[in-house]
Amino acid sequence: MELFLNPIQWRKGIDMLPSVDFFGTSVTRLILGDNPFTGHSYIPDLATGSEMIDYYTADRIVRTLFAAEEAGLNTCLPLADPFILRVLRQYRNEGGRMHFIFQPYPAIDLQVNLRQMLELAPIAIYHQGTTTDGLIEAGQEDALLRNLELLASTGLPVGLGTHVPETILRSETLHWPVDFYMACLHNTRKRGAEPSAFLTGREKTIRFHPEDRPLMFEVIQKVNKPCLAFKVFAGGQVFLKKSAAEVSETARTVLTETYHSIKPGDLAVVGVYQKNKDQLAENARLAAEILQEAR
Repeated sequence: MELFLNPIQWRKGIDMLPSVDFFGTSVTRLILGDNPFTGHSYIPDLATGSEMIDYYTADRIVRTLFAAEEAGLNTCLPLADPFILRVLRQYRNEGGRMHFIFQPYPAIDLQVNLRQMLELAPIAIYHQGTTTDGLIEAGQEDALLRNLELLASTGLPVGLGTHVPETILRSETLHWPVDFYMACLHNTRKRGAEPSAFLTGREKTIRFHPEDRPLMFEVIQKVNKPCLAFKVFAGGQVFLKKSAAEVSETARTVLTETYHSIKPGDLAVVGVYQKNKDQLAENARLAAEILQEAR
């Protein structure tokens, strides 16, 4: 049985998700991440990457994107890998209207990948966080800056993804050519993260640590540029060993903390795995309630 609920069931009496101006485009403050679409699992004891890939066929991803529209979200952050690019083309051909903020696929030459992304008219592109952190760790900051210049050549707003709060501060101090930040709420690199699973093909074994969250929140508050907070639910790890009731309460608590800790113009990014629960409907309902209460 497919678990896509009619959002009208929960939206009655609740305003649509608030939006902010994102470089001339109205973007909802909750946007859809895509890690589960590509089998990028951080909870292999609950759902492996292979299970996610088996569930998320092209048609199910398209269906999920339309369900996101119905739930009130209007933007997603897809990985520009060949499969997802084809799926997004199908979604567009079927009338899909969501905005795309792309991250490059590191296995493809960046200039080639940019051309592929531009065919789908994204509203922005950001430099993938693991690639950012890897270049900095390797002492290849010049290569990072060349990549950012290449992204800027598209004329689109350019984001810098990172898992490391200090990298955002360094970017601000050195005036790197970026317009916004993709800020991970869990500093994976500090704790010895492996290369991206997009490249290694291995299941993620990283454990996220809650004490990292306030460090990134502090940096998000310090910078004037828009920030997109991701790994909001620590890749699903905040729900481990919790009952169904505890999962819902934890989701509310974590989302509330996130929206109260980022700036009013910032966004939260959450991926969904729809196989056993309509996470989309629940996340949208919670975000709408939290943001309405904060007004």
